[in-house]
Amino acid sequence: MVQDKTISSRIFDVVNYTLLLIIGLVTILPFLHVIAGSFTTVTELAQKQFVLFPTVWSLDAYKYVFSTNTVFRSLGVSVGVTFLGTLFSMLLTCLMAYGLSRRDLDGRNFIMFMVLFTMLFSGGMIPTFLVVKEMGLIDTYAALIVPTAINAFNLIIMRNFFQNLPEGLEESAKIDGAGDWGILFRIVIPLSMPAIATISLFYAVTYWNTYMSAILYLNDAAKWPVQVILRQIVILASGLAADTSGMDEFVRPPEQTVKMAVIVIATLPILCVYPFLQKHFAKGALLGSIKG
Repeated sequence: MVQDKTISSRIFDVVNYTLLLIIGLVTILPFLHVIAGSFTTVTELAQKQFVLFPTVWSLDAYKYVFSTNTVFRSLGVSVGVTFLGTLFSMLLTCLMAYGLSRRDLDGRNFIMFMVLFTMLFSGGMIPTFLVVKEMGLIDTYAALIVPTAINAFNLIIMRNFFQNLPEGLEESAKIDGAGDWGILFRIVIPLSMPAIATISLFYAVTYWNTYMSAILYLNDAAKWPVQVILRQIVILASGLAADTSGMDEFVRPPEQTVKMAVIVIATLPILCVYPFLQKHFAKGALLGSIKG
């Protein structure tokens, strides 16, 4: 009987590992193809439908993308917006989440209803644009941060995480003379680093991928983030009509290799950040979603 269970267990492990390996390969091989394709010559990429190891390595696509300071400038804009936007969003999210986690807050249920309402219905593009315009944020970097400063889903996760913290910690801090600000910044936030790391990653990815807001609110091409510039490069490489403001120095490059290089450039920074937050990611998302 024990031998049968052992054999069954081994068969299950083999099948399980095989399926996981297949799923892993299906997931990672396309991205490896994109990376390899960005270093491949146009001729080889045209001859082969799938490339993992280029026969001849070429940097033509990257030389084209980085042929001017436009991409470097846009990368600086994206890094700045991502860093400042994440800090600003996390500050507002933590402050609001902590307030809503307090059971003695008057009108807490109504405020939470309004937060949930925004997850189902939004003002729309035109009303949002008019609000941003009336606030004087058009053609400013603040237009990329302020309108999306608090995400309702992230706020709910943070509030739930704060609610799961032992109430005795706050009571002990109050006995020692700590106020609400002291409790938040000295006790609650240090104990909530897994959730904060998780939500910070969510916000960082959102700000890094900022595209539509930049198209709507930024008139000056010098202020465009990297996602908009990379889109213009792809359109220019495809020979299609595009707004080529600030991109006159570019010469039409090989289309497919440039597209792959653009994907690598847009994805690599987030991939470099993720390993440092991975250990907090699952824990923070899970703990913040256990109780409502």
